[in-house]
Amino acid sequence: MAEDALRPAYLLMGTDRPKVARALARLRARFGPEGVETLSASEASGEDAVAALNALGLFGSGRLVVVNGVEGWKKTDLEAVRAYLGEPAPGAVLALVVDEAPRDSALAEAVGKRGVVLRYDVPKPKDPSVWVRAELERLGVQASDEAARRLVEIAGDDVSVLALEVDKIAAWAAGEAVGAREVELLAVPATGDTPAWVLSDAWGSRDVAGVLTACEAELDQGVEPFLIAVRLASQVALVRAAQALAEEGLGAKEIASRLKKHEFRVRKAMTHADRHSREELDAAVIRLARLDAALKGASRLSAELELERALVEITQAPEAAPARA
Repeated sequence: MAEDALRPAYLLMGTDRPKVARALARLRARFGPEGVETLSASEASGEDAVAALNALGLFGSGRLVVVNGVEGWKKTDLEAVRAYLGEPAPGAVLALVVDEAPRDSALAEAVGKRGVVLRYDVPKPKDPSVWVRAELERLGVQASDEAARRLVEIAGDDVSVLALEVDKIAAWAAGEAVGAREVELLAVPATGDTPAWVLSDAWGSRDVAGVLTACEAELDQGVEPFLIAVRLASQVALVRAAQALAEEGLGAKEIASRLKKHEFRVRKAMTHADRHSREELDAAVIRLARLDAALKGASRLSAELELERALVEITQAPEAAPARA
């Protein structure tokens, strides 16, 4: 938001909540803490906001009235704001903050005629890793695409959570470049537990020790063997599909669109595909189908043992597999 003459009203909205919060903070800074009154739309009506603006205007000094959650306002509330903006109080500014996407454009239309509509959205196609890298660059940190994708994989795709992680990483980096390894050391998993991608990454990297360690950690957390098997089968299927489409000449963006997956997930799958032949992926699908049957009662062995045996078989490199008679 540029440092120019203030307009009588601002509407702040969009899916990029951290940017909405920063825009509101810049607006508040124009008035100072004593010059701001904050209301909630769940308790204050449009007429209440107008009354506050008119009362503040009587004192002859610049004041700001912030109303949060205005997407819940009714038609009568919008009409009150629209009528006020026809003759706004001198020196008073109304800031309407949308917590969730409004159902229609009536709010934006009401503000847009005399005020400013500020909308901040996460980039589309929705790939939070693009947002992460842009935020790190804004803070003076050079980060690789892999580092940005890894942060999303660890912390999740909620930009409010990612903003906290980005600030932490930027403070630690102090202007130095950041890679995937640094992100893994600094970022906090969204659930506080071992993230699901650890096991699938270990499989994709043919890291037998890593896949068994990740499996054991998830089992210790109470994750059912069947759930682990299903999730890995889904990843193997994604890698297999991405590999086939890449062989047709499609790039990551086109594959993501075709498979309806996040682009960062597809890029990760393509990395895994580079380490597995089509025959190996076909064999992994068959082996996981056998595991599914075993977990559903076709085997007398424990579910944990069946899972670990299958993980070893589909993870180890062909030359490491024991010779069959």
